[in-house]
Amino acid sequence: MKSDNKQAIARLREIPGVGPSLAQDLLRLGYESVPELAGEDPEVMYARLMELVGSHVDRCVLYVFRCAVYYASNTGHEPEKLKWWKWKD
Repeated sequence: MKSDNKQAIARLREIPGVGPSLAQDLLRLGYESVPELAGEDPEVMYARLMELVGSHVDRCVLYVFRCAVYYASNTGHEPEKLKWWKWKD
């Protein structure tokens, strides 16, 4: 892994609920930092990821994407909204 990617993954892991695998997914989608996620559409991100991997992706990933977009789009955060499972359908 390039050092640029390692740094991007470290930045993305700042988001609550984002571990190494999800950080890699976000990187695969073209996001290299938290601010780039502000205002994005989690549903579109989830659909794009399934397209990229060519198969179904666990729906929990969508919930983490929702949490990540919330985190990136707001300067103040409600603690309950930083739990990815609170973003279920």
